Parts: sequence; structure tokens; C-alpha cells
Amino acid sequence: MKLSERIYTKDVFECEASTPVVVAGFVRELRDFGKLKFIILADREGEVQITAKTGEVDEELLNVIDSLGKECVVAVKGNVRNNEKAPGGKEIVPEEIKILGIAESILPLEVRSKARAELPTRLDNRFLDLRKPEVRAVFKIRSEIANTIREFFYNHGFYEIHTPKIVASATESGANVFPILYFEKEAFLAQSPQFYKQACIIAGFEKVFEIAPAFRAEKHHTTRHLTEYTSVDTEIGFIESYEDIMQVVEKLIVEIFSRIPELCEKELKLLGVELAKPKTPFPRITMREAYKLLENQGYSVSYGDELDTEGEKLLGKIVKEKFNSDFVFLTEFPWKTRPFYTYRKETEPEWTCSFDLIYKGVEIVTGGQREHRYGILVKQCIEKGMNPEALEFYLRMFRYGAPPHGGFGLGMDRLVMLMLNLSNIREAVLFPRDPERLEP
Repeated sequence: MKLSERIYTKDVFECEASTPVVVAGFVRELRDFGKLKFIILADREGEVQITAKTGEVDEELLNVIDSLGKECVVAVKGNVRNNEKAPGGKEIVPEEIKILGIAESILPLEVRSKARAELPTRLDNRFLDLRKPEVRAVFKIRSEIANTIREFFYNHGFYEIHTPKIVASATESGANVFPILYFEKEAFLAQSPQFYKQACIIAGFEKVFEIAPAFRAEKHHTTRHLTEYTSVDTEIGFIESYEDIMQVVEKLIVEIFSRIPELCEKELKLLGVELAKPKTPFPRITMREAYKLLENQGYSVSYGDELDTEGEKLLGKIVKEKFNSDFVFLTEFPWKTRPFYTYRKETEPEWTCSFDLIYKGVEIVTGGQREHRYGILVKQCIEKGMNPEALEFYLRMFRYGAPPHGGFGLGMDRLVMLMLNLSNIREAVLFPRDPERLEP
């Protein structure tokens, strides 16, 4: 038996009767009726029934089956046979079974059980949890989302970049960063690639993107926060306004929601999810308008502050009722809540040319236009209480010609969670990291 000849279980159902095949995977179920034994063999594409009957197969083969337990890894060589009673109408009559890996008899997690274990138990035993088709479906969809994003940017003239994740200074105010010892110096895990993607624009790349981890040392214990997350970051040069950036976000979202139903029909059905192409343009609401809409609903918001979780959630409901849209751009954030490099409105400097994209009442994108004028950038840095000398490596590049530019960061994990109606962001991440979880 050669594993190089192996086919996936789903391909067995395309084979004619008597076709010799090799399959391999996990023993998902074992059924013993004395002279008749069944194995339900599972791989990443599905399941197939292996049927061994006394008189049809060697006694030695029956002994091998008797030695197996659930989740053992085996390879099976045999012939396809039609059987109306078998799942999918076909089964394999084995000629050879090779044990590739033994599983302990007591499993910490039942893979085929319909009863859902508690999330901590699932995450502690993620290697087993991920064998469940409905869990694996999440990551097949996530993979296709990432590929769709990458293709979108390549098709629109972006360079893919890879920026450092060990940095000398924090991107924002210095809060919520993970300090590390870099030899004998203090360094940090990158909160975002902000400074580096701007450097690429100033270097003349004009359009760049990156899909990479980002780190936030926030002790949140919510269903939507992680300390390590995957961020989709872009930066675009020679823009006229932050509206140019919002249009790119809009097109990207529409592309994702258009392609995923085609690419992942089986997985979406397994999860009971229906995705509809969103209507464009997405509604655009300024922060000042949002304050009024929320106050009309009896929700108190401090003027000039960002919206809290409940405020975003309520705004999402208002937008759904008013515009029949799951998406809304929340624009013109207060200057006091945005980073020092944010471009301010010329006539109203207390407000900025920035935005969030809210999806189902949750922020998934943050972006805007950047301040590209050196003198103003330094002043804004000081105004935010930061030391320009500590940011000299960043500020100096604006002294040598910087085009007007802007960009955004999209939280991949939140997008997946909300698209698939998952109850917790940890379900959208292979091996999540939060304030308590550092393994597996």
C-alpha cells in the first residue's frame, strides 16, 4: 500500500464499483456485529464506510480492526462497492489495513458527539476539537477569506509587505504594549505595522498591504478581544481624502461576501450560515450624528468620546432599522481619541479625517487619512504628550517628502466571528491568546 496513491474519502463516491482505492484518516466510529464490522473513516474532506465481513476478508484483517480504537490513524486499501444502506451509497471492502497512529482509549474530547464541550475544554484539546467537521469548516472559510483578501489587493496593484514584529517604540501612546528584553535593550511586540507601512508609502510603493499578527496587552475578558490577533493592514499614497480609503474597504468587503458563498458552499451549509452580498455604498454617519441617534434612543454618550461596546451595538441596531444595512462607516472621530498621526479637519481641528467600519454592531475596521506634513506632525506629537525625540526614526522620514496618504486595519478574527455567527472570537482563531491562555 502506497500513501502516494491515496485519495480523499469524498472521491470514493465518484468511483465505479470494484475500483481499487487507498484512503487514510481517523477512525471516527467502530461498529462490531460479530461477523460484520464497520469502520467510519474520516479525513478532512468527509467520511466513508469500511465494511469487513467474515468470509469476505482475511481473519488477520478482522483482528486488526478489533485492535483499533476511536481516532486511531489508519490507511486502508480495498475495493469500492455499491451499498444503498451505506452513507452515500458506497463503501470500501478492505484488502489491507495499516495502523499509522494509535490513540489512547479514553479521549479528552469526543469528536463525533453532538454535545458541545465547554470552550475551555475545547481549546485545551484543540487538536481534537479541530477534527470536528463544523469546527474545521470555520478555518476552511477563514483560509478562503485570507486568500480572497490577498487576491483583491494583488488585483488592485498593491505590494505585499512584511514588517517587523519586534519594535523599538510603541506605535500609539505607549499603552497596552508587551515589553520584551531584546538582548540588553527594551523592545516591544508590535501593536500594528503603522509606522512601517507609512514608510513604504514615503518610499514610493504607493499601495501596500500586510496580513500578520498584532499584539495588544489589554486585560480584556470579553468575547471579542484577544491579546494576539490577525490584522489586515493597508496604506495608500496620493489620496485626496479618507473617502478614498473607505471606498477600498467597501470594495474589499463586497468582494469577500461575493466570493465566499461560492468557494465555501458546503462549509457554510454545515454551519447554517447564509451570506448575502451587502448593498453599497455603506451608510456613513459622523460621530456627532451618532451621538444624536443614540441620545434619541435614551443612551447617554459623553460628547467627544468614542462609543463603548454597548453604544456600538445599539448604533448597529439603529442602522439596521434605518438603512437595512449590517455595515456602517462611523466617521470624523474626535481628535482626543485618535493617535497623533491622524489628519485633522482643516476647519474643525477637534475632529479628524478618520473612520471605523461597524459590522453587526461591532467595530472591525479602523482607518483614516494620516498627517503627512512634518511640522504639523511634530506639533501633534507634542500635543499628545509624546516626546518627538523618541520617535525620531519615524518623524524624520516626513522631512524628505511625504505624499498625502491613509490606510486601515481590519481585524480578521472579528470578521470571521461575525460572518459565521460565532459566539466567541476564540472560536475564529486556531490557537487563541488571551490574558490567561498562553498554550496550546
